[in-house]
Amino acid sequence: MLNVLKDFSERIGLGGGKPVFNPEVFNDPVALQTAWSPLKKGGASFRTQKLVEIDPDRLELRTTAGAILFSVLFAGMGLLAIGGGIAIYIQSDFSSFKSILPVLIGLVFTGAGGCMLYYFSTPSVFDRRNGFFWKGRKSPDEVVNRSRLKQFVEFDRIYALQLISEYCRSDKSSFYSYELNLILKDGSRINVFDHGKLDAARADAEKLSAFLNRPYWEGPVG
Repeated sequence: MLNVLKDFSERIGLGGGKPVFNPEVFNDPVALQTAWSPLKKGGASFRTQKLVEIDPDRLELRTTAGAILFSVLFAGMGLLAIGGGIAIYIQSDFSSFKSILPVLIGLVFTGAGGCMLYYFSTPSVFDRRNGFFWKGRKSPDEVVNRSRLKQFVEFDRIYALQLISEYCRSDKSSFYSYELNLILKDGSRINVFDHGKLDAARADAEKLSAFLNRPYWEGPVG
């Protein structure tokens, strides 16, 4: 199940959870300039997105069936709680306040499920014809000023790909989440995805590396 943590977890490494990693192994000044700690907080214990080839010049991140099912089930539980609260209210001749709590809980669950589905299904596109990547529900062709887009970058600004991990834990579970980022020429980063399946993350990173003709750097992973 998805566990989005509010607090930043420790980086992955050797020796009791402390990171033991030196980016000098890549023999590249940009590798030294960029950060090797997680760009995003939290993550998912399962695969939420997969890289799909639409045509030879276009790759897109698509929501996995597991992520859709989880979001729908989460929202469904909320709807059931709302329905139960309404039923209690009707059975009490519209006078009981006991229905308020399940309705409020149901609204929270339904809203959370809807937000997760919206987030997971946000388009992420690598367009080689136009030479840029974007993440969002508006294509760069639909906006007047592309520089205002937070998740947009031209391919010629992308220097390398970075795969790192984060240890996420809560009272009930713990897991590793694997984060793929674009490293730009100035050392800054843009996140591509963050999920819990290392083999799938590596496969997508290698596929994207070949598509962009950029090096793929793997940092500390669990």
